[in-house]
Amino acid sequence: MNHLLENTMYDVAQLFLLPTLLLITLLFLFAFWCLGEFLMLAWRRRSQGGRPLVAAFRARPELSDDELDLLAHTLLEAPRVASRITPMLGLVATMIPMGPALKSLSDGDLAQVSHNLTVAFSAVILALIAASITFWVTNVRRRWLAEEMLDVARLRKEA
Repeated sequence: MNHLLENTMYDVAQLFLLPTLLLITLLFLFAFWCLGEFLMLAWRRRSQGGRPLVAAFRARPELSDDELDLLAHTLLEAPRVASRITPMLGLVATMIPMGPALKSLSDGDLAQVSHNLTVAFSAVILALIAASITFWVTNVRRRWLAEEMLDVARLRKEA
C-alpha cells in the first residue's frame, strides 16, 4: 500500500512539470512586458505624463482618496503577484525533475540525469530573473504612486 501511494504521488507530481514550465515562461514574458511598460512610464513622467492617479483625479475630481488608493493597488496587483508567485513556481520546477534525475542516477543513465538537472536549473533561473524584474518594477511604481497621491492632495488644496 505504501509503495502504491509513493508511486501515485510521484506520478501526480510529474503531471505538474509542463504546466509549471509554461507558467514560468508566461511570467518571464510578462516580466519583460512590465519592464517595457515601466520604461515607457518613466519616459512619459519626464514630461509630466505617465501619472495615472493624477490623470484619474483630473478626469473625475470627485474621486476619494480611498478610490485612488484602490486604483493604485489595482495598477500594482499583477506585477506584485508575479513577483511573489514566480519564485515559488521556480522551486516547484526545480524539485519536480529532481525525482527523475535521482532515479536516472540510480539506473546509471547520466544523460537523463543531465537533462533533468538542465530543466530544473534553467526553470529556476528564468523564474528568479522574472521575479527580480517584477519586484523592482513594483517597488519603484509603488513610490511613484505614493508621490502621485501627494500631488493629488496638492491639487485638491489648490481647487
